[in-house]
Order: sequence, then structure tokens, then C-alpha cells
Amino acid sequence: MREISSGGVVVRQKEGVWWMAAIELPAGPPVELDSKKRVVRRKQKAVLCLPKGLVDPGEKALDAALREVREETGVNGALVTKLADIKYVYVRSWGNQERVFKIVSFYLLRYESGSIDNVAQEMRIEVARAKWVPLEDAQKLLAYRGEKQMAKQALQYVLSHAGEFAER
Repeated sequence: MREISSGGVVVRQKEGVWWMAAIELPAGPPVELDSKKRVVRRKQKAVLCLPKGLVDPGEKALDAALREVREETGVNGALVTKLADIKYVYVRSWGNQERVFKIVSFYLLRYESGSIDNVAQEMRIEVARAKWVPLEDAQKLLAYRGEKQMAKQALQYVLSHAGEFAER
């Protein structure tokens, strides 16, 4: 089984500090989402991660990343650069416990508009809350190794390309 997903590291600079949009996943047992039998896995305790999700049939990875960021955080971002693809295997905690090979394409996005945590009620099954966290602290705060690496790469990029980012 393979899954292709896409996500974003949305950054903004405010008063000289770089911030990143992150989401907190709800805690508890897995919940079935829809008639396609998609399931939201949940941890025993809330975890902080990057917004991401499955690329829909016919959708481009970047478009999926922009959509997932908007749906899961309430903010809109503009492409800066592709960061990387992360690959891993996980075992589904529901159904037949199937092993899944997953590829997630991550993009660095510059905040454009929107309000953090302005998330539709139907998304609350996937996102407990969205919040801005200091980009400098993201590697310590995020739950997953690959996502920690994406935050590190984002920080390195914005520090080395600071002139390209207007304060918003």
C-alpha cells in the first residue's frame, strides 16, 4: 500500500521573529472520516505537527499542500520553494493493520492571509487547533523526525534568504 501526501511549512516574520504555522492533532482513538473509509489516526496525547494530507486524484502536490494548509490552519500561503520529500513506512492502527509506504512532499510557504485556527468545524476531527510557533523552536516542538527536519530546513532557508521575505 502506498500513500502520497503533501504539506507546507508556512512562515511569517513578525517584529523580527520568524513564526511557523503548526497543528495540534486531537487525542483519542481512530475515527473514520467518510465513505471512502479514510481514517484519522489519533495518539494518546495531543501532538504538534505540520499541516499535510493526501493528494487527491488529478491534484498536483503543490495544490494539495496549499489546500491542506488552508483547511487545517486557516491561513493561505504562497510558494517559496520545495523543501523535500520525506519517506517512511507506518502500520495502520485500524482495519487490517496494513503496512503503508508513505511519501510526503513539503513546501516552504510564505504567509499571505487568513487567521490561524480559523478552521471549519468539520476539520476539528483532524485538527484540535492550529497555532503559530517560533520557527526557531519548531524542531523541539514537532512530534515527527521528518517534520523536524523540514522545520530545520525552513529556518536555514529563511535565515539565508532574509532579504526575499517582506515583514508581514
